[in-house]
Formats: sequence, structure tokens, C-alpha cells
Amino acid sequence: MKTAWLLKIGFLGLILGGIVVLAVSLRMRQHSDRQQSGHIAESKPAAKQDAVDIGREAMRERRRKNPRSVGLPKLTFWWDGIPHDVRQVSSETGPDSNIHSDDYSGPQSCQKCHAKNYDQWLQHPHRRMNALATDENVLGDFSGSKRIEYLGGVATFFRDVEGGYRMQLVREGQTLLYEVRQTIGSRFFQYYIGRLLEGAVSPEYPLRHINHVLPFGYWLDQATWVPVVHVGHELPDGQRDDPFRLPSQPQPRVNFTPYASSCNMCHTTFPLADDFSRKPQQIAKHTPVGLHWHLGAYLQHQHPEVWGSLGDPLEASDRQMMKLPESLMDYEAEDHAVNLGISCEACHLGAKRHAMGQQLKPEFHPRSPHLLAETKSLKNKTGRTHQNVNWACARCHVGERPRFAGGMATWNSVEYSDAMLGSCYSELKCIDCHAPHQATGTQWSRTPQQDDASCIRCHSKFQDPQAIAGHTHHPIESPGSRCLNCHMPRLNEGLQSIVRTHTIFSPTNAAMLEANHPNACNQCHLDKPIDWTLKSLKEWYGKSFSEQNLSQAYPERLQPVAAGWLKSKNEAVRLVAADSIVRAKAQAFLPELIDMLDDPYLINRQFTQRGLEEMQNVRLEKYGYRFFMSPPERRDALQKLRDAILKLPLN
Repeated sequence: MKTAWLLKIGFLGLILGGIVVLAVSLRMRQHSDRQQSGHIAESKPAAKQDAVDIGREAMRERRRKNPRSVGLPKLTFWWDGIPHDVRQVSSETGPDSNIHSDDYSGPQSCQKCHAKNYDQWLQHPHRRMNALATDENVLGDFSGSKRIEYLGGVATFFRDVEGGYRMQLVREGQTLLYEVRQTIGSRFFQYYIGRLLEGAVSPEYPLRHINHVLPFGYWLDQATWVPVVHVGHELPDGQRDDPFRLPSQPQPRVNFTPYASSCNMCHTTFPLADDFSRKPQQIAKHTPVGLHWHLGAYLQHQHPEVWGSLGDPLEASDRQMMKLPESLMDYEAEDHAVNLGISCEACHLGAKRHAMGQQLKPEFHPRSPHLLAETKSLKNKTGRTHQNVNWACARCHVGERPRFAGGMATWNSVEYSDAMLGSCYSELKCIDCHAPHQATGTQWSRTPQQDDASCIRCHSKFQDPQAIAGHTHHPIESPGSRCLNCHMPRLNEGLQSIVRTHTIFSPTNAAMLEANHPNACNQCHLDKPIDWTLKSLKEWYGKSFSEQNLSQAYPERLQPVAAGWLKSKNEAVRLVAADSIVRAKAQAFLPELIDMLDDPYLINRQFTQRGLEEMQNVRLEKYGYRFFMSPPERRDALQKLRDAILKLPLN
């Protein structure tokens, strides 16, 4: 939800980011001689074309050196037409299409023949990832009986006389009144999208006319209103956005984020052809084959309202050209999406012809007369293949997040990006562990034995329990013998708890150990010092690590590793430490855990409050503590907590 500005600048030139290449011509002309000659456009500098060629060769070289990478990640945009030399090494995907807006029929068309899958989808969080604010969809308490006091202001939530949902913020005599128009989510929290109705701003003020993320959401488990988190990168106290103070312009940050240009391309089912322009980084990063997209022709034929704004294409400036795909980013889902939320055709692509009774199975690979695939043949590449199935997930579950030293994200939603850091996804499919139509629920439902079986399917030498014991050096059926506890530890900040990373890696990972970031061994053995861990890894697996790096990262080598994590400068490390303590019910760390309730990061306090309440069977509100309080407001409550739980004075 934070990448809109990146997408917009992406159309202004060449983007070479990680393993993504977007080649965008600077001019669009309809001269057939240029199309046949293979030139993108006369005004495109040679240096940029060279950069494209270099980028392609670099990707191929990376592919040769890194066989774990799935597919050739490339999406090339062409304005004038796809050149002849490109066509010679590519395959037509048309003439039929399954990615244009009129190729989609909506989820209801699947119900008659696929009743079981449809009924499961009705209960799936994907369905309500984005929805209209109706009585059926709104889960928050808008009765007017609940409020939240935050940063010296008060927010209330109620229905107006006509039944509309409203969110009102008041501080120092100033009032902001919002209309709630849409919802986000339904599993752990529900956030809201709306527009400003009343406030001391002009009628032209942008937030009166742009759907944007509202500043408070509803925590379903706790039945309470809370500040929204992780719409943008979290910041410490004093730096988070103040919801009672309007910005001069909407910003892709925690509050006031424009929803259409920043969020709804992944929370909503749009035609994939539109998503080529709306989220090119996500689309391009894991394409099974390189794609060449005639963007000019697509806009001309499928979006005449956009194309018509150009006037005479032959007289248009470069700047006008670039604004064509950019304008699609502001499309409101209510007007342009297949449906709000994530539905069948987000993965299966446009299936209208199939739904109409034509005996054509939906394909997982995009088809369009404007699209070429960089392969000599598409035979056996368009169906339910390993790469196509994973790409369905990868079109949304990728992106940038703050990262641990080992490269894996510290918080959720980019599971496929994390998965690609390991080697297993050269064989593993997302749906091997996640039933695509069935909701995961609030708790992981598979047993440890089932999780182990997913790994042993490929690592067959561990079918013998004695082989597992020999490998893990832990008793059979113990937590230390489980594949996921060592190779997919709980590192990723989910919506209300720490969940497993999707990066499958070794507990001997040097980057994590040498940076004093969470390692799987000490997430269970919280009381052990790092030298105890290193000794075991040396004896069991013959692994050694940089003494220089270790000395810098662990200034107190004899203290429990968890104690060092709790003092880390990295807020994600502190959060994982607190979660590990709660899971282990490690009472010895109770003083440090209560100290975490004063962490400068709101999200750390939120998770720690929930964990501590479960661990000690106590409600912290009894002592006047709420995780979103300011530092001065927290002081008295923390004193009461220490007095009651620890019998220790406030330091």
C-alpha cells in the first residue's frame, strides 16, 4: 500500500530494480515503418536501449547462476508496436483475451458449477479484503457507545440519521467528520476507507474527493477501536502521523493514504491488463516467461476514455504520453474493478467464455492480442503449471518491507518475495500448504506432522524418524525436531501475532547469527548465551562464524541471547524476542516484558500487551494501560503494573 509513487515514476524511463526490468518507450507513434524496423521510437536515446539489452543479459546471467529463481522476470512496455525482431523470438498469446475487462464475469458466475469452492470463498478473508460499507460487511462497532482517546483527541463511531457509517475526530474544538465508504479486512482487524465530510478546509480540499484510509480501525478479537498500523512503515512515538492534523495533500503514509493509487490494486480484483499499468513491479517480478505488452494499442482499444484525453496522438508530448498509464492508477474499484475483494478471476483470469458454457478451461497464463510471450512456444505453459500457480500469488504477495539481516521481511504481505529467497520454491507451490479456496482461519489448522510431511515429500531421506533425530539432535516428536521450527521460525509480524517467515533457510544462517538477529535455536532456548548456540552448531553441523562480527554484535557474550534481543536497536528484533518469551511463558523475563510495554513503537506495545495478558491471565486495562497511550500517559499505568506484578519500583 506504499508503492504508488514508485509505480508512477516507473513510466518515466527505464527501471532496473532487483530482478525487474520495465522498458518504456518515450514516444508513441503509429508509423508502420518504425514497427517493422524494430525500433521502439526514434526519440528513445540509444543509451537507454543499451541499458535494456544489458539488463536482459544481466537477468539471463542471473538466471544461469541462480537456478532457484522461477522464470525470467521481465515485462516490457511498447508504445508504437512490438518490433519485428522481438516477434521473431516470441509467441502470440491472442487473438482471444482473458485479461481485458470484458473477459471477466465475476464470482457469481462460478457458483452454479463450483458450488463448494464458491461457498468456501464466501468465508475466505480474500472476499472481504475490500468491500462496500454495508450492514453485511461492516464489523466495527458504530453504535456510538465506543470511543478512543488518542494524542489528546477523541474519535467516535456512529450511524447518521440515514444509516451511513461515520467516524468523527475532535481535538481542541476542531472537528473532522468522515464518511465511511468501504472496508478493508475481516479476519483480525477491519480498517475503513472514506472521505472527509466536515472540517476546517475548503470544498476543494483533496480528502473531500479522494477515498483514503481512515485513521482508526476495529480490532475484532478485542472488540475495540485502535490506531491503524502498517499502511506505511511504522515510526516511533512522536513521528507517527497525527490523525487530528490534516496534511496539505494526501500522502502514501499511515493516515490519509489515497486508496485507489496506493492499495486497491492488490485488495481488489482488477483485470490483469489494467494491473500491468497499475502495479508493474509486482506483475513483472515473477512472470513465468518474459512478456511484451503493446500498451498503446491496449489503451486505444480498451480504455478510449483515457486514450481520448490525449487528443491527437501524433501531436502529443512525451509528458502527455506518460500520463496515460498513470491515470489508470487512480481508478476507483467501485467503477472499474471486476469486484471489490479478491475473487475467483484474480487467480484464474477472465473466465467469461468458460462461464457462458463454452468448453474452454480457464488458463493461468495471460492472453491478449496486445501481448507476446518471450518463448518460441506456449504449449504446455498456459495451464495449472508450477510457475503459473505460484505467479497467481506472486502478483500481490510481493514487495518491499524492512528486512532482517538474512533478507526476510519483518512484517507480512510479501510472503512470495520471502519465499523466493530460499531454494524450495523451485519445486514447492504455495497451494501445497495453503488450500486456495479454503480460509486459513485465525489459527494455523495443520498439525506439525502435516507440516513436516510437506517437507519430507521432497527430502525423503527424513521419512525415517531416526534420521530426523540424527539431523536435528532433538528427540523425535519434540518441538526441536519439527522442520518449520528450525527452517521457518516465527519472524514475521502478522496482523496480531508473530507468524512464520516464508523464507525457508537454515538455522546456521550466518547473516542472522552474526547480526544478533533472531535465530531459531535461541527462540526456544531463550536463557542460553550465544556461545552455547555456536558450540552446538559447530559440533552438530561443523559451522563456524566470524569472530569479529560476533564480538561487535554480542558485547555481552555471557548473557541470555533473548536479553540482548530485547535491547536491540532494531524494533523488529525486540518484537520477535517478546513474542518468543510469551510463547515459552518464560517468567524469568517478565520484568523485561513489562519494559516492552514502554517501547517507542506502538506495534511492539500492542503485540506485547496481548501476549502478556494471555501469559499472565490479566487485563492491563485494569491498571489503566492501553498500548496507544503517549509516553507520559503510560508512566502511571506502568508503575501500577510493576507494583502489582513484579513488586518492583519504577526505574
